[in-house]
Amino acid sequence: MTRILGIGGATQPGSSTEKALRITLQGAADAGGEVRMVDGAWLSALPHYGAGEACAQAQALVEAVRGADGLVIASPAYHGSVSGLVKNALDHLQETASDPRPYIDGVAVGLVATAYGGQAGATTMVALRSIVHSLRGWPTPYGACVQGRKGLFDEDGRCTDPEIEGQLRLVGAQVVEFARRTAAAA
Repeated sequence: MTRILGIGGATQPGSSTEKALRITLQGAADAGGEVRMVDGAWLSALPHYGAGEACAQAQALVEAVRGADGLVIASPAYHGSVSGLVKNALDHLQETASDPRPYIDGVAVGLVATAYGGQAGATTMVALRSIVHSLRGWPTPYGACVQGRKGLFDEDGRCTDPEIEGQLRLVGAQVVEFARRTAAAA
């Protein structure tokens, strides 16, 4: 089974970023991936990286990444870049620097940026791609940059725009496809 870990969201439960991440992970599940999600509420309990000894929650995040065949990272665009919540989670991956597979070396990574303006989403996507490259990961060819608006997601988390839903699902499917290709090549 291809294991896909979703990381992202905002401190507010049910944020548009969390809803977009859930739809992306559903795309991965539909493509045959076994999905798990670490949402914003979970991430907000992580201590700042480097603040001392790693807590059990930080260790659990690192272990989940170590066991993942692919990742989906979703961040809201805060002032034109990745949220501190998501960046802090990714900073904890420094703990894998000495692993046989350091950081996320060779791991397929799907990216989702959500914003209420077009410019902030684009710059956040660039920042996410740069972070993934720095961690030696392989961003999928398609990244979903979702420009939010009132009513884009209903109360149950469903996307009301079929085109955007298709984009999110495509990211999830590409993560599974690329993770499988990497495993087959090994």
